[in-house]
Amino acid sequence: MRAAQVTRLDGPDAVEVVDLPAPEVPAGQVLLDVAAAGVSYPDVLLTRGQYQMKPPPPFTPGSEVAGFVRVAPAGSGLEVGDRVAAFPFLGGFAEQVVCDPDLVFPLPDGVTFDQGAALPMNYLTCHFALRQRGRLAEGEKVLVHGAAGGVGTAAVQLAKAWGATVYAVVSDDARADVARAAGADEVVLAEGFRDAVAELTAGRGVDVVVDPVGGDRFTDSLRSLAPLGRLLVIGFTAGSIPEVKVNRLLLNNLDVVGVGWGAYWMGRPGFVRRQWDDLVPLLEAGDLDPVIGSVRDLDEVAVALADIDERRATGKVLLTP
Repeated sequence: MRAAQVTRLDGPDAVEVVDLPAPEVPAGQVLLDVAAAGVSYPDVLLTRGQYQMKPPPPFTPGSEVAGFVRVAPAGSGLEVGDRVAAFPFLGGFAEQVVCDPDLVFPLPDGVTFDQGAALPMNYLTCHFALRQRGRLAEGEKVLVHGAAGGVGTAAVQLAKAWGATVYAVVSDDARADVARAAGADEVVLAEGFRDAVAELTAGRGVDVVVDPVGGDRFTDSLRSLAPLGRLLVIGFTAGSIPEVKVNRLLLNNLDVVGVGWGAYWMGRPGFVRRQWDDLVPLLEAGDLDPVIGSVRDLDEVAVALADIDERRATGKVLLTP
């Protein structure tokens, strides 16, 4: 089979497409024919050895896919030919991948493979962030940074589906159009976002900030929170990790909340499937419609990773084997 491999830890340019033997399927595991694979920021970090999981080269990245079941163990609830999405951790940038059956999810009939591959990482992370860590309630106001990216568009759509008013923060006008298409109620530019949000909320601020960006906007995010507000720390695509002056948390009783989706569910069997089952009605109702920014052939894997690394990407970036 064709697969993309990280051959050395030198970034996206170190990824090569090679021919590999078809994967062996351990007992109790599922083999999938991959129709589409999602590309995410952790895949970029993996190419440099900067992610918390550090497989030695050569290895095949790719944590989320959609496709058909080729081999399924008895008792898994899966059948050969089922349309599914899955979260295999590694190996998704290939024509076939092996996955634990607990991380293989039925794909509703109206959901395409491209949409299915765009769901697991971003939507399940944002589901955990907003529901579990952010305690989002209907009618609250949510500010989303990086709102034209994969995580950002997922956060916008989920918050809207759960009855929130959503303010999207983007870096330029082209990205503003993406955020509006994802469903944001208002879109503001990153430069001066604090003043814009204050004006939009009549000085009150927002209840929840979703931040996959980090960097120098962190302090103004805290200042944009209403009393009892929660700032959800999802990632640091800006590159720098901000520090919190904890005295800022006292006056308005603010929370800075870490969102470690993987760290949470790994010790809780069945949690991810319950999340998926919670998304399905929203998918079927059309409340969730992943924003696909680009779909590239597997041979363009280095370009796809570089688009994310250099912050050119909008929506979800996909590969097709």
